[in-house]
Amino acid sequence: MTATTATTAIDLNADLGEGFGRWQLTDDEQLLSVVSSANVACGFHAGDAATMRRVCELAAERGVRIGAQVSYRDLAGFGRRAMDVPSAELAAEVAYQIGALEVFARAAGARVAYVKPHGALYNRVVHDEEQAGAVVDGVLLADAALPVLGLPGSRLLELARKAGLPTVPEAFADRAYTEAGTLVPRGQAGAVVCDPDAVVERSVSLARLGRVTSHAGSSIEVRARSLCLHGDTPGAVELARRVRRRLEESGVRVEAFA
Repeated sequence: MTATTATTAIDLNADLGEGFGRWQLTDDEQLLSVVSSANVACGFHAGDAATMRRVCELAAERGVRIGAQVSYRDLAGFGRRAMDVPSAELAAEVAYQIGALEVFARAAGARVAYVKPHGALYNRVVHDEEQAGAVVDGVLLADAALPVLGLPGSRLLELARKAGLPTVPEAFADRAYTEAGTLVPRGQAGAVVCDPDAVVERSVSLARLGRVTSHAGSSIEVRARSLCLHGDTPGAVELARRVRRRLEESGVRVEAFA
């Protein structure tokens, strides 16, 4: 999971639409003024029909790309609980989520432009070939041209490439990395980087140098074309603004991936 080149352009993505009914978690409207891509919850870990429609309309108005953030069926656990879902069932559920979001994206005059797994599914498909293959099968069932976002070096991106799908390596400025370039599990201390100054500087390092400091304190290479800004953390909007401003001041263009 290494990179040899840095980038002077980066896509900023955020997890949006993470509400359900009267419960709202993310400040979608404000974050859509900062990011270039929106990972919209498709109803399995969060999100409902009205929320999906509203976020798609706002994203389309602002020229922000719409992505389907697919998940295990786990509303109670916010998609962060480990699950064992049969491959055929998981593929169908991935396609189902993409299709649901596509209805609202098209109604807003846009399209679903990419797919990104969420939570436990995201972490599972880094190493699990069977579950990664099921996600790829679901994407192919929905649209055989959809790009897939994922962790560099993951089984998901490898299998997606083999299937002919475009792939987009992604990094996280507010998540701790292991020496191997994977994310430190959320259950471990220090898994989330809470210092805003550190998040800002890690963003610049990832975009310009392709490097980040691991949980153990060493500098590791992480190749990324998209940088995720979590929308469910305290002060998420102001932090996102700071990250974008600092990136641009450092000569990094913020733009959606091709």
